[in-house]
Amino acid sequence: MLKDEYKIYEEKMRKSIESVANDFDAVRAGRANAAVLHRINVDYYGTPTPIQQIAAVGTPDPRMLVITPWDVSALRAIEKAIQESDLGINPQNDGKCIRLAFPQLTEERRKELVKQIRKYAENGKVAVRNIRRDAIENFKKQQKASEITEDELKIAEKDLQKLTDDSCKELDKLLDAKEKELMSV
Repeated sequence: MLKDEYKIYEEKMRKSIESVANDFDAVRAGRANAAVLHRINVDYYGTPTPIQQIAAVGTPDPRMLVITPWDVSALRAIEKAIQESDLGINPQNDGKCIRLAFPQLTEERRKELVKQIRKYAENGKVAVRNIRRDAIENFKKQQKASEITEDELKIAEKDLQKLTDDSCKELDKLLDAKEKELMSV
């Protein structure tokens, strides 16, 4: 029974790590990466729609994204959504597609981005520790209700701590990789 509950908490921790990885992907590292568009929704016929669902996104060179909508009438809406986003890049509309040119990052901007990703990683660790806390509270309630023994509670606490430590190490690895990417561009 405890193994099933571990799986639930393990899944929650994995989702926290995935969320941080997605946040990292959205951080612009000076090279073109279509993941920066994932958070941008376009008002397409009155419905907020992700850019990837209404256009093809390509990278003709390392510093350029080209967005080609399947419906040319969506071009203006895509351009407007990009301008209103926090991307910080001015789209160039040629009537058929939109080009996004990613400028070289300054040293100051790189340091800001590193601070930002560290914050994302720390928030991920806080989420993982909160999951551990909730799990331990749940197991303590079960122990009080005599559903599990005190020994099982101690084992559960130890296993949850190992799971938490492993998740935090995974977040640290993601952070290190993203920091290297940002500082080497």
